[in-house]
Formats: sequence, structure tokens, C-alpha cells
Amino acid sequence: MSTDKNVEADDNGVLQQAQNATDWDGPNDPDNPRNFSLRRRLATAFAVTFLSFVSTIAGSIYSPAHADISRLFGVSDEVAILPLSLYNFGMAFGPLVGAPLSETFGRRAVFLTTSPIFALFILGSGFSQGAASLIACRFFAGVFASPALSNASATIVDHTAGKYRAVLLAFYYSIPFFGAVLGPLLGGFIVQTKGWRWTQWTTLFFIITFYIPIIFTKESYKRTILRQRAKRLGLQGPPQPKRSFLTTIKYFFMTIFLRPIHMLVTEPIVTIVCVYNGFLFGLMYTFVVASPLVFQHYYGFGITGQSLSFVGLMIGTASAPCPLFIIDRYIYQPRLKLFRVEHPDEDDPFPPEHRLYPSRIASFIIPACLLVFAWTAHAEIHWAVPIAFQGLAFTATVMVYSSMNLFMVDAYGPLYGASAAGAAMLSRYGLSAAFPLFALKFYTALGVGWATSILAFCTLVLAPMPWVFWRHGELLRSKTKYETST
Repeated sequence: MSTDKNVEADDNGVLQQAQNATDWDGPNDPDNPRNFSLRRRLATAFAVTFLSFVSTIAGSIYSPAHADISRLFGVSDEVAILPLSLYNFGMAFGPLVGAPLSETFGRRAVFLTTSPIFALFILGSGFSQGAASLIACRFFAGVFASPALSNASATIVDHTAGKYRAVLLAFYYSIPFFGAVLGPLLGGFIVQTKGWRWTQWTTLFFIITFYIPIIFTKESYKRTILRQRAKRLGLQGPPQPKRSFLTTIKYFFMTIFLRPIHMLVTEPIVTIVCVYNGFLFGLMYTFVVASPLVFQHYYGFGITGQSLSFVGLMIGTASAPCPLFIIDRYIYQPRLKLFRVEHPDEDDPFPPEHRLYPSRIASFIIPACLLVFAWTAHAEIHWAVPIAFQGLAFTATVMVYSSMNLFMVDAYGPLYGASAAGAAMLSRYGLSAAFPLFALKFYTALGVGWATSILAFCTLVLAPMPWVFWRHGELLRSKTKYETST
């Protein structure tokens, strides 16, 4: 090709700018993940989602083993619960590992490097000969499981235009809940037939199985793709800040750790979303620990029955994407289309408050279903009734969780949305680490009726929050200390 036109072709015949490779070559650039084939985009979305699923199931699959651990290692029930709680606590600090890796080496590197380390700590958990080593291995397993979870949503966003994002993320957001409630069901059968160590061997099998598809995915992080293109073509790539080791440490400490915490305590939107979603996540882990106790005490369920009592929660969380799809299709998308007709300038963002339709519908359903569960879990009422309402409560929970999270990320845009998401991850896994520590004593002391009623009252207090954002969200966004452009 003539050099007079100042262009050259890459291996695929795509025209590239000769001077640099600092941005996409227009909207149809084949290296842009949003221009990958539909098959590849869906395959990648499923691959990263199911690896995230392993990260969540690895935490709760241990739950039915805590009684065996208490007896085998001669520790109290509270200590035996710590491998579950500290795994979740480790998950809260995963972005400290994943974010620097992602920014430096790309999304794919995060999946490829952290998952094998996660597997090694799970292996160490399975071979543990004491409570201390089990607790330590489970904590570090959580730390290295978390980056796969936090980078999965970023990878899906890389592949998906904003108007379609809610559809794929609806499926993705249900995964942490579904994995967490499937884990105790599997763990109960495994502990009963094979012993507690097989909960860790089973997790290891899941990691290997769902790690293999990741090997065949392509990089999706824009900066990394452009850097690779520039190297291939011998052009100038995206600017890379040159920092000393101490400056790098300071940068990541300020950006990855302190910024999410600062947003958590100073930004009302982030504070409220994190408290609400964190409480809902903690509520889920309360049931992970307490549900077997409830159905054993009130219905005389054995180990098999206690495990099967999670079917309602599983169906409830797995069903949540259906109403989310319907709301997106028949409420969100028509309003987005109308907005684009009235505001043809694409730089004029669609107000993120429109992401709140599912949570506005579902927020008051959660306390109502919890109250029904609280006062129907008794021997004179068939066990299917509380299980059904427990499942409905968590269908509504996933609806609230997903739409509130999308609202927050859209509100802060690409620049600070990741930090807001980091704050959300810190809060939800921090609370999910704390709730199991008191759940058994809480339900033993108060009984299912009053214990669940207190939790229902807490969700009732939080239920108006989506409506507050709907009415006052624009005002809150105007007062933020952080840029909110999209």
C-alpha cells in the first residue's frame, strides 16, 4: 500500500494509523471486543461468569462441614465457622490483587494467574490438619478467588454496549447468590457421604473444569489490546505512566484501596447502595448458616432434608434474571429509545435512575416475603410454604441488588465506577463475613419468627432507598466530589 496515504495494513487487512495505535480505528475496529462475533462474546461471558460461580460456591460449600470440623479439631462452633467467614473476608480484598494486575497486564492475565493460586490454597485447605491452617488457607483462597469475580463484570462490560448491558449482567449478578445457596446443598451431600475434605476436592474439580475455557478467551481490556497492536505494528501505543516502585505502590494504594473507602464514607449514593446491597448479601449468608437449623428444629429434617431445603433459595435466585429481562425489554429499552429520539446527541447520557425500575418494584417484596417465612416456619404448616417464600424473597433480593449496582456504576461512569464497584465488593463481602458469625446464636436465641422478623424490619427500613434515588438521584449526582460523566 502506498505510504503517501500514511496508512498500513495489519495481518487481517485492517487499515491502521501509521503514527500511533492509541485508540480504536473507528466503530468497526475488529480488535474492539464489542465487534467480536456474537458467538465469541457469549462464550467469553459464560466462561468468566462460571469461573465467578466457582469463587462463590467455594465459600458456602464448606458450611455443612463446620460441625465435623468442630468435632474433629476440638474447637467451638464459632471457630469452626471462621473458614467460611474468613474466605468471604478474603474475597473483600481481592480487588487489591486483581485491579493492579488488570490495569498492568489486562483482564485475561488476571484470570490466568490468580485462579491457579486460588486452586493451590483450596488444595492446602483440603490437606489441613488443624483449624489454624484451614482458616489461613481459606482466607488466602478467598483473596485469590475474588479477582476472577471482580474482573468478570469488567470483561462483560468490555464486550457489551451500554444499552444491552443489563441483560448480560442480570445473569451475571445472579451468580454470586446462586453459587452461595447451591454450595450448602452440594456440601451437605458431600459431607454426609465422603467427609468434609471432599468439599475442598470438589471445589478444586470445579476450578479446573471452568478454568479450561478461560484459556481460549481473548483479551478484552482496551489499553492492553492497543498496546499489543502497537508492538505488533511497531507504532506508538497508549501512553504508559513511568513510575518508580514507591510511586507505583502509592498510586495503587491511593487508587485501589483508599479511593473506594473514601467514596464509601463520603458519597451518599455509594454509601447507601453499599449498605443496602451489603446487608442483602449478609442476609443470604445468614440463611446459608441458619436455614439447616430452622428446618431441623421445626420440621425434624435430617442432613439430606437440610441440604434440600436450599432448593427454594436456588430456584429463587436462578429465576431472578427472568423479571430483570422483562423489565429491561418492556420498560427500560422503550424509555431509552424515546430519550435518544428526544436527545439525539449521544454525549447526552440517559439518566442512570432508569436502572432502578427492578429495585423499585422488588424492594418492598423482600420484607413481606421474609415476614411470611418467619411466621410460617412451624410444624403445623407444610415446609413447602416457608421454602417458597424464602425463594421469592431472594428473587426480589437479586432484582434489588443488580439494579442498585447498575445504577451506581452508571452514575459514576467509567472513570470512578470501578472504584464504586470496589467499595461495593468490600462492603458486601465484609458483611457476608460478619453475618455467619452470629447467625446460629441469633436464631437459637430468638427462634425463626423473631430472628427473621428483625431482619425483615431492617430490609423494610432500606426499602425506600431506590425510590429516594429515583426522586433525588439527579440532585445527589450534582453534589458529588467525583466526575460522573459517561
